[in-house]
This record gives sequence, structure tokens and C-alpha cells, in this order.
Amino acid sequence: MPDPSRPVPDRALRLGICGPVGTGKSSLIALLCRELAGELRLGVVTNDIYTDEDARFLRSAGVLDPERIRAVETGACPHTAIRDDITANLMAVEELEADFAPLDLVLLESGGDNLTATFSPALVDVQVFVLDIAGGGDVARKGGPGIERADLLVVNKTDLAPYVGVDRDRMVSDARAARDDRPVVALSRSDPASVAELTAWVRDQLARHRSGALVPVDPGPMAPHWHADSADHDHDHVHA
Repeated sequence: MPDPSRPVPDRALRLGICGPVGTGKSSLIALLCRELAGELRLGVVTNDIYTDEDARFLRSAGVLDPERIRAVETGACPHTAIRDDITANLMAVEELEADFAPLDLVLLESGGDNLTATFSPALVDVQVFVLDIAGGGDVARKGGPGIERADLLVVNKTDLAPYVGVDRDRMVSDARAARDDRPVVALSRSDPASVAELTAWVRDQLARHRSGALVPVDPGPMAPHWHADSADHDHDHVHA
């Protein structure tokens, strides 16, 4: 339920998409743009270290007016610009919203990072973590803050499972177990049902944002870990 003490936002929903290199983040954004551009006013901000390659890919795909796709060159590790110093990304989002006001949804793509990368809740309202099924069936079990606590986990490219020797259902089950039943979407662009599940989730987040019910949650930069096989380590460590 909406919290009457919280003001209803008058800006776009900011949705962050992160995950390791090659998991399909840019393709996921292109998919969302194709599916939602007919009903929502969209903008995109991409992150790369020394290039605007992801932005150029999206512009060439023709999914949005090219001016609605902005590139941030971080000049440092990708997680730095989405968590440690969000200034460049925040300015890009605010300029995009000012130039095309009003926008409904701004999609922010992190540069390819590792399993510990998450967005600052000061930058995005909700965040999606993306895994590639071809990256290995055990990746979801390895955990990490994005896998375990992002608002949504996408197990991407599931149509490749038979070709890479991964048990799709097992990987999705492992992901749900790691996330304590937080949402997981097993996505293939060739599977309309999974695409519909993803877009329905995005629409739901937008509705919650507009009502004032959406409260950004920080997955944290690191997850707790433990040493199951060592008698000398019977305590958990939480990394700040």
C-alpha cells in the first residue's frame, strides 16, 4: 500500500540493469524499448569505460529516437559510476528527463562488471541483475548481492541451454533458492511468455512508483559469506 507520508514522484521511474560482461544487458534494453515504446515515454543511459559502444548499438537498432539514448564514459571500473560516484549518471538522467519531459521510464545500463556490482539506490529506483545461461549453470548458486537481492533476476538466453549443456530448470530453481523466492524471470527473446512476464514486471514497478508505494532497496555492495568446511571459521563476514 502507498505510504501517505511519502510524496508521489513527479519524475520518471529509474530502472537499473547490471550484470557481468556478455550477459545481454544491451539486448535486454533493446527488447524493453521495442515492447514498451508504443505505450511509455522512454529514455536510456548507457555506461562504458572509454567508449559509447552500447549507446551506438541501441541507436543503430532503431529502438528509440537516438537523442533519447545517452552515453556515459565512466573512465573507471563500471561499478564506480553506478555506486561510488553517481554524479555523471545522475546528470545524464536529469538532462534526459529535462530534454524530453515528461518521461515515464529511464533505463540505465551498467558497464559489464562482476557478480558484486549493484546500483546505488540514490541513482535508481529498482534494479535488475542479468545472468547469461551460457555462463554456466552454477553461476546462480555462487550468489552475490545482485543475484541474491536485486529487485529482479533475469536468467537470460534460456534458448541456448541445450547447446551449452545447462539444465535450464535447475538453474532457475537454484536462482529462486538463492533469492528467497524474490522474482526470477527465465528469458528468451523467442519466447513470448517470458517477454510478457518481464514487461508485466516493469509495468508493475512503474505503477508502484507512480503511486508512491515503491521504496528503493539497496542490495548492498557485498553479500555475507561463510566457511562451511573450516572449524576455525564459524562466523559470518559481512563486507561493507
